[in-house]
Amino acid sequence: MKLYTKTGDGGKTSLIGARTDKDDPRVEAYGTTDELNSFIGKAITELDPELFKDLREDLTAIQNELFDCGGDLSDVRKEPNYKLTEQAVEVLEERIDVLVQEPAPLERFILPGGSPAAATLHIARTIARRAERQTVTLAKAGGDYPPVVRQYLNRLSDYLFAASRVVNSRSGIPDTEYIRGEVVFKNGGRGKDKKE
Repeated sequence: MKLYTKTGDGGKTSLIGARTDKDDPRVEAYGTTDELNSFIGKAITELDPELFKDLREDLTAIQNELFDCGGDLSDVRKEPNYKLTEQAVEVLEERIDVLVQEPAPLERFILPGGSPAAATLHIARTIARRAERQTVTLAKAGGDYPPVVRQYLNRLSDYLFAASRVVNSRSGIPDTEYIRGEVVFKNGGRGKDKKE
């Protein structure tokens, strides 16, 4: 089987059930979930298998769920076969609640960085936010998809933030605080001061 098909040379690509322009909002949305998945894969390679066994398992599951997200975003059939479930969102919430308890309480905004894996997770977090924004754009353009996809991406960015802090904490690397920042998380950033 050849890797290239030449069918996209004219600027069109295939959805599940149709073809569309490669810059269609739907393609932007599922393409960004693919980009996000790639950075999560990079983060996995940067995590020590023993020290971060739990995070590696989380992230591997997330990679599969992001594949489901991409499939759900690209399925435009009259009777689509959506795969992502509410349970995936619930699992993320459970893991976030566990992970936020591990590092030192958060008082100020922090800058992306620290260990290589934490920095990669921060990149993934920002891509998750972009993917979420693109699903909003898609919905405004009249594109249908299951609402759980947007919920999942929203929660995933929170998970990736929590995971990046855990990576730095276990690695003995302190978070870098935003130096001009005031104390903004009065409860130590344990989840009740979230802005989104």
